[in-house]
Amino acid sequence: MKMATFKRNFTFPSNYHENIAKNIRKYRLMRHITQEQLAVDIERSYDFTRRLEFTKGKVHCSLDTLYRISIVLDVRIDKFFE
Repeated sequence: MKMATFKRNFTFPSNYHENIAKNIRKYRLMRHITQEQLAVDIERSYDFTRRLEFTKGKVHCSLDTLYRISIVLDVRIDKFFE
């Protein structure tokens, strides 16, 4: 079986980290959870959660951390990318 060798065209938005950060903040506020409480729940530092939200995507998080945030905030993980 021959593998495809042609390049397909996709558009990958460059600001997806910013969208994730904005959506984490949005859903956290909707759930009335503080940054400190989120940090405790996801087992990360308060400083990390603060920087994650307020650096407009310059601080990235791992898939594991994003998964933990989605569980704590009760939000499907794909919602953070919208």
